[in-house]
Amino acid sequence: MDKNYKATLVVQTLNEIVGLKTIMPQIKPEWCSQIIILDGNSTDGSTEWCENNGYTVFKQKSRGGWDAYKELYQSGLIEGDIIITLSPDGNCLTEAIPELIKKMNEGYDMVVASRYKALAISYDDTKLSKIANETFTRLINKLCHLELTDSLGIYRAYRRELPEEFGLDREPNWYIRQLMKMTTLVSWEIALSMRCGKTGKKVGEIPSDEPLRIDDDRNPRGLHRRLGHGFSMIGQFCYELVRR
Repeated sequence: MDKNYKATLVVQTLNEIVGLKTIMPQIKPEWCSQIIILDGNSTDGSTEWCENNGYTVFKQKSRGGWDAYKELYQSGLIEGDIIITLSPDGNCLTEAIPELIKKMNEGYDMVVASRYKALAISYDDTKLSKIANETFTRLINKLCHLELTDSLGIYRAYRRELPEEFGLDREPNWYIRQLMKMTTLVSWEIALSMRCGKTGKKVGEIPSDEPLRIDDDRNPRGLHRRLGHGFSMIGQFCYELVRR
């Protein structure tokens, strides 16, 4: 049976002032009942710009994506029935927001805006990142009984209860903490994908292109960052694989 979910859009930022100025005006107020800027202590004026434009800003106290989500979730600030996570760096097409909500209203527990489904294209992929994304997704599909084309992307919607049901609001444990000391790129995406599969949740996808990042010269992603991201994914995948 179709539902009528209210959506909270969580926009995760860290020094994304150029992207915010470009992306946020594209988001129509009627799409979501709530918009929260989840800020990782930006120093480029991102939080000030968001506050001056009427957006609710939540400033994380720690560092890294996992703790950012955890702190926001524990704050009780989220009002929506579903959470949509989006990066304002230009990689996420804002017009996919209504499609994510529409798909969730069909009774899904999580819906991913896939960069690889149907005719969707990632213009931001390198050859290495494309191979890594496809390899991880195949492994996650096989081991967790899923049929995803994109298991790693930030752009997704899920029921508000899922983090509590999966214990994400109580983690990370010692192992994840060690990963977080090495890289701030440890986040919830792999955990959500794999735990949804392991628990038999209804997971769907919509196709959505991934454009190039905005102002990429200001936010460069060198080899060390790509290696750090790859290391964090391998570490999280191994943890989820053995976690009961």
